[in-house]
Amino acid sequence: MIMKNQIFRTVKEWLLDAEFTITLEDEAQRILIIEQESSGIKNMILIVSDSILIMEQFLFEIKNPSEAIYRSLLKKNRDIVHGAFALDQTGKRVIFRDTLPTDNMAQNEVLASINSLGILVGEFSKEMIEMSK
Repeated sequence: MIMKNQIFRTVKEWLLDAEFTITLEDEAQRILIIEQESSGIKNMILIVSDSILIMEQFLFEIKNPSEAIYRSLLKKNRDIVHGAFALDQTGKRVIFRDTLPTDNMAQNEVLASINSLGILVGEFSKEMIEMSK
């Protein structure tokens, strides 16, 4: 348990060094919620699991699901450097999700995964807005 909490604290330090705002911290559950609006990061959840770091951020809800929308999301997944679009259980809420193993994780890997979301939002925002109408 000590090692897991040390990983949690290390991830927290990396995020603070990169000037992310931590809006919620639960060391017992090993959960952080972060934001950095200038990068398009808002309410991103980070969970330090037993062996992986899970990063998720809700992006939008699909109002009128169609095969074309799901096809577009799958095609865009190919362009995302780190992470991917995922759907929640309803199939309508689109989430950005990435995971990293914690055994040899480095700060640059964590930040690259988070920054990938910022790039995605910048490149794909018009399409995401259309999908949410």
